Amino acid sequence: MPSMDESWEMRNGLMIPNRSVLAAMTNKQSHADGTLSDEEIRFLIRRAEGGFGLITTAASHVQESGQGWAGEFGVWSDHHLPGLTSLATQLKQHDSKSFVQIFHGGMRAPSSITGQQASSASVNFISESEGSSRSLTTSEVDDTISCFIRAAQRCEQAGFDGVELHGAHGYLIAQFLGSKTNRRNDAYGGDTEQRCTFLLRIIRGIREVVDENFAIMVRLSPVSDEIGITLEDTKQVVELLIGEGIDALHISCWDVFQKQQDGQTLTQKLCSTYSESIPIISTGSVWTAEDAQFVLNQGAQAVGVARVALPHPDWASMSTDASYNPERPPFTPETLLSADLSSTFVEYMRRWKGFVTDGR
Repeated sequence: MPSMDESWEMRNGLMIPNRSVLAAMTNKQSHADGTLSDEEIRFLIRRAEGGFGLITTAASHVQESGQGWAGEFGVWSDHHLPGLTSLATQLKQHDSKSFVQIFHGGMRAPSSITGQQASSASVNFISESEGSSRSLTTSEVDDTISCFIRAAQRCEQAGFDGVELHGAHGYLIAQFLGSKTNRRNDAYGGDTEQRCTFLLRIIRGIREVVDENFAIMVRLSPVSDEIGITLEDTKQVVELLIGEGIDALHISCWDVFQKQQDGQTLTQKLCSTYSESIPIISTGSVWTAEDAQFVLNQGAQAVGVARVALPHPDWASMSTDASYNPERPPFTPETLLSADLSSTFVEYMRRWKGFVTDGR
């Protein structure tokens, strides 16, 4: 079985120095115009210093209309390039490889932030306060695809090793993939393969404009009852993505230990079928080194973590010790601040039940 300190290779030959991945984590630390803040850069650099093999940034919106929360950094304009370049340049001073997670919030881009009605694959109810999303026109879908492509170009220009297309957690790409949220009757709707058209055209467009060494990874939620994604849907999407030549797949399991009706975990079910064809990262509720090894033993090439990396920025280096069992929450604000979370990030984490001593 592989160990956490072993390197692994993406399909395009990009070598990742170990099997620890900092998964994207909302942190609200950047500026209103979408430019990266020094605080967000410092947070990521500290995790690179801590030994993570792959650093994935927080989700970054490709259109102004796609912003999901305050303090989210953007990739929709060239004025974001100086901050992106600064981050990529500093990350290159460490062994970590670096990806920007690019996305569009779709129906989860609040009008209170964007100033306009949220848009999605179809008209979908959001909430009593937000009402419903409107359906993107076919030309607007095409424009959004172009924005994803230009965002990836900026990430390459800034010096990152790749992008992660955020097709998980119910954001716009996932809304196109879901049978409940995508009820279109044009080229972007229909059966599972047709609902994947939006994502596939993004990938093809990026491939046309970036160097072959620039990696494309896709993050998926394998099952989502809320938007209408079954495991069978995901398997069909994965096969299409493999055929499209993406370089790695990231599955967001929420809980990697939860077993399906047949007694297998989602990681095991997908890796047993596809890990010979594509490297798979699995993420969800990993805390200890033993947890991480469990994920590798299930067939994943790498292990993604987010929350444990907040108080424990050296988790990647420490998890090579099989007995590593880091302290669990709640954490004092001082502990989190000393781990290079800004006061804004600490305030956000107070919303997570039991995570901060003076929080929820």
